[in-house]
Amino acid sequence: MNEDLIDIGLRLKTTAVFRNLLEDGVIKSLIKFFEASGINEQLDACGQFAYELYSHTENLSRYILNIVSDDENVFVKKTAHGEIVSGELTECVKSELELFGRIAALTGEDFRKIMNYRGYLPNWQTSPIDFETEYFNRIHSIGKFGYGIYAKYHMFCVNDGKVVPVKHPDSVSLKDLSGYHDERQKIIDNTKALLQGKPAANILLSGDAGTGKSSTVKAVANEFKDEGLRIIEVRKDQLIDIQRIIDDLNCNPLKFILFIDDLSFNQTDDNFSALKAILEGSVSAKSANVVIYATSNRRHIVKESFAERDNGDDVHRNDTVQELMSLSERFGLLITFVKPSKECYLEIVKNIAVQNGIDWNDEKLYNDAERFALLKGGRSARTAKQFIDGILSSK
Repeated sequence: MNEDLIDIGLRLKTTAVFRNLLEDGVIKSLIKFFEASGINEQLDACGQFAYELYSHTENLSRYILNIVSDDENVFVKKTAHGEIVSGELTECVKSELELFGRIAALTGEDFRKIMNYRGYLPNWQTSPIDFETEYFNRIHSIGKFGYGIYAKYHMFCVNDGKVVPVKHPDSVSLKDLSGYHDERQKIIDNTKALLQGKPAANILLSGDAGTGKSSTVKAVANEFKDEGLRIIEVRKDQLIDIQRIIDDLNCNPLKFILFIDDLSFNQTDDNFSALKAILEGSVSAKSANVVIYATSNRRHIVKESFAERDNGDDVHRNDTVQELMSLSERFGLLITFVKPSKECYLEIVKNIAVQNGIDWNDEKLYNDAERFALLKGGRSARTAKQFIDGILSSK
């Protein structure tokens, strides 16, 4: 084995800043290759190396750059949090970037020469990349790219109290949505303010079902993902975790929407207090990089029965009712989505039809769309999409 390759194997053992990468499948296979004691073990490690790489990409250089760029390590955390980084740590980063740049340039022919093997070996693509320049450019724009799981994904949910990525997120875009331009623009403007570091409001999107409230939030998240926006969906029963999630995100360089869909409470709901504590006296959920966007089919998101209204046991009943009913007022921005008029509904249908290559000049289509809405119990953006989907599926 030549000295250059021996040096790569030895230096991988002393990796400090990017030590997490030693658990990566491709890198583990490379280490196994360097530690192999004979040609059979080397061939096995070489095959495993190619297998691990092919499962992601055929370009080794790009793969290594991606795992290096997305790595969550002490250097990137200190930089993201605005802490002072020592010269020693910076030099270590540069040295390890040079090492991974050498790994990224390895070819199947290099493995063949190491083993003095004349049979077939799998190969892959490589690209000339200046790892130090690319990495520090990425660090300079960390507010857009992030690090760790937030660099790899842009939509998340909460599972067992932990934020986990949604690997196949809803791909709805703003151009897919029709109608409600003014309502949608308010959400876009508020989100832009968040991304620009300006004061941004928590938003309650209330109104009729099927009017596109949830789709709007997801479309906005998709629109600005490359500007450093991430979205985390939190179920109502997970609101007890929301303060801890916000605390964890507080020093993250990215901007976050905590999305609560179909929000409503009973008066005795423990989650009511959790959300109230977050919204109390706060424009941006007590963190400059986090806002809460919630949807509800109710203008007042706390359910109250007539029996509860007539209950005379609470001497301060008026104060209690006022507190419950005013939870929605604690959101900085209230946006209402109402069922569309006939003209607005047909315009939404027309736009969706045009997007899908359907000729809207057919009067029968006009009448069928209205008839479909009546059968579905009312006009809405959801009904319009269902109508067009039905046409497409019948073709």
